[in-house]
Amino acid sequence: MSKSKSTKTGDGTLYVVATPIGNLADWTFRAVDIAKRADVIACEDTRVTGKLLHHYGIGTRMMAYHEHNAAEMRPKLIAMLEEGKQVALMSDAGTPLISDPGYKLITALRERGLRIEVIPGASSVTAALSVAGLPTDQFFFAGFAPNKAQARKAWLEELAPIPGTWVLFESAKRLAKTLADIAVIYPARQVAVARELTKIYEEVVHGTAAELAAAMEADPLRGEIVLLVAPGGEGDHAPDEEALKAMLKTLLETHSTKEAVAILTEQSGLPRKKVYAWALALT
Repeated sequence: MSKSKSTKTGDGTLYVVATPIGNLADWTFRAVDIAKRADVIACEDTRVTGKLLHHYGIGTRMMAYHEHNAAEMRPKLIAMLEEGKQVALMSDAGTPLISDPGYKLITALRERGLRIEVIPGASSVTAALSVAGLPTDQFFFAGFAPNKAQARKAWLEELAPIPGTWVLFESAKRLAKTLADIAVIYPARQVAVARELTKIYEEVVHGTAAELAAAMEADPLRGEIVLLVAPGGEGDHAPDEEALKAMLKTLLETHSTKEAVAILTEQSGLPRKKVYAWALALT
């Protein structure tokens, strides 16, 4: 068993500092104080963190620490802490180590008995859960869905046994495709899409995955996206052709028959002839 609080005289402290996910006013008093007193701030992008520090009039020195330079920078950060320096670790937005680099640094510090303190604050995961209107007694953070369609579908199928609400990160560009995959694999589940949380255009939309996939294809959302999928139940994997037909109907409102058929065929994996027959019946 290892402890994170060092007993070595003169050792420094690594502060894991949460930052706002959009609204700069959401930074805590304690986080501001730590940022001012730290000897250095290790952050993903000094330009992004620099805007936050400027807003609060903080001039603490920054150094980049991200997935591309972590192996090089980790020994330097450890040396600083062993010299008694105070280091604040920050991500571009939200709580560090949630889909961000850093766990190897924490592991290395624990192995050396160096002191680590958490400065809690904003997180898009808990923020989305609090306004999505889906069950929160159990939830699973799944991170980012794979980019490629086949890998994404396999990944979604692997989530099937996991109880509770799933929380996913997704780009606005791929959102419609991921929703379409969910519609095919889990047609009975309700989903919520939360975007731009804490910002001016904050919005949460609800519906079945098929309904939202069609809506997002016709009128794509912009900004930072958190996708939530409700727990499964009876008939979770039952094919829902009516939902897919409804999706096709929505697509036909803004696309030609050929385009709508191509979109639904790609996203659902259904035979093109079958989708085309549905389109003919709807037009």
